[in-house]
Amino acid sequence: MVSGSSDDSTASGVRAPSIVGPPSLVDLAAATLRRMIVGGELLCGQRIVENRLTHELGISRPPLREALRTLEREGLVRQVPRKGVIVTPLTLHDIYEIFTLRAEFERLAVRLGVPVREQARLRRCSEALRAMGEAADAGDEPRYAECAFEFHVSIVGLSGHRRLEDAYRSLQLQMMLAMALNRRARQPTETLSEDIARHRQLLEAVRTGDPDTVLRELGSHGDRSFLEGIESEVEGHTEVALQWLRRQRENQETR
Repeated sequence: MVSGSSDDSTASGVRAPSIVGPPSLVDLAAATLRRMIVGGELLCGQRIVENRLTHELGISRPPLREALRTLEREGLVRQVPRKGVIVTPLTLHDIYEIFTLRAEFERLAVRLGVPVREQARLRRCSEALRAMGEAADAGDEPRYAECAFEFHVSIVGLSGHRRLEDAYRSLQLQMMLAMALNRRARQPTETLSEDIARHRQLLEAVRTGDPDTVLRELGSHGDRSFLEGIESEVEGHTEVALQWLRRQRENQETR
């Protein structure tokens, strides 16, 4: 017997990696529901019908309810008295805040990151665009929405500013709720391939190395289609949000 050899890895200061088990039924249910929401299958304000989801997901009510509690903590669903669980509705003021903050983050990223100083950052944008194409080819709308968000994160990543990217990511679920509304509004007139073409055009603007060209492309990127008539579909009409909406429409008319 060798003294002190009972745990060589601990003695040498090296620890074996933790073994992570497979995702639980609750985790899988939460992931599926999350994809249904950000992919536009479950819309803002829509009631969650437990009987239908237990049948569709093939699970019992206890794990489904625990999954819904997970999404409630994330802000994707909420409990409403006498109505049950609904997908968190976006008010007009919510939309105003999400879009103005997103726009400022992206403009700052362009000012800091264009022209691009490291080719790896451009490759990241190209990879994100390729992933969008793969999701479109597979007809996977939730995956496509996730990839579209990652493309915009890669645009912010051109700045090389980690805290800016972290702040942008912190808005992910809220942005994707708004993006789901926008994608639904664009579906009758725009295919996923055409949507990818708009994103490719934005990347080509980045490649020119001219920040003003990129900012103009961002300004006409086409991510505001759902704002047409939105005030009749959502609540929470503040004066500042209505003024912002009027400016958005005026700017659209002048392009």
